[in-house]
Amino acid sequence: MAEKDQVKLLGIWASPFSRRVEMALKLKGIPYDYVEEILENKSPLLLALNPIHKKVPVLVHNGKTILESHVILEYIDETWPHNPILPQDPYERSKARFFAKLVDEQIMNVGFVSMARADEKGREVLAEQARELIMYLEKELVGKDYFGGKTVGFLDFVAGSLIPFCLERGWEGIGLEVITEEKFPEFKKWVKNLEKVEIVKDCVPPREKHVEHMNYMAERVRSS
Repeated sequence: MAEKDQVKLLGIWASPFSRRVEMALKLKGIPYDYVEEILENKSPLLLALNPIHKKVPVLVHNGKTILESHVILEYIDETWPHNPILPQDPYERSKARFFAKLVDEQIMNVGFVSMARADEKGREVLAEQARELIMYLEKELVGKDYFGGKTVGFLDFVAGSLIPFCLERGWEGIGLEVITEEKFPEFKKWVKNLEKVEIVKDCVPPREKHVEHMNYMAERVRSS
C-alpha cells in the first residue's frame, strides 16, 4: 500500500456489514481509521457521505467514498490484490457472489426481519425456511475448511459476519435453535474454523452484549 493512501471506515460495532469490511482490511494488512457510528444518532459525516441510504459501512479511500459492503469488499480486493478475497476462477467467483446475495437478502429477511415480526408459531415456520436456505451453504462446504477451500475469503466474511456472528445471537435471544450440529455438521465445522482465524476473531462482537443488541434491533423492527 502506498504511503499516500488514507483509509477510513465508518461502522457500528454490532453491524455484520461493517464487521466484514474490517475482516477484509485486516486480511490485506491495510491500516485504517475507524469511526464508530451510533444507530440512533448518525453523524453529519455519515449523512454527508451516504445521503441515499444513511447506513454503514462507508469506506473512504483517499477522499473517494465507497458504499455497500459487497461493493466495498470487491473494491478492496481490486485495489490491494495481495491476499485475494474473491476466488480467482470466474465460475467460483460467480458462485461466491450468488451465495453472498442469498445470505444478505433471503437469509437476512427470513432469519431476522420476518422472524422479528412473527409470533411463536410463525417463528418455527420461518426457522424451517431459514434451514432450507442454509442447507445450500452446508452443501457448498462439504470437503472444505472455508467456502474458498483452505483460506478465508469473500463468502466467509459475508456469511460468517451475518449468520453465526449475528443472526444466531438473535435466535439465542428468543430461545430458538435453528442450526444444529446433527443437521449442519459442515456448517458447524466451518464456524469452528472461522473462530480460529485471528482477523475474524478480532471482528466478532462480544456475545452477551450482542445478544442484547439483537433483541433491541428485533424490537425496533416490530415497532416500525
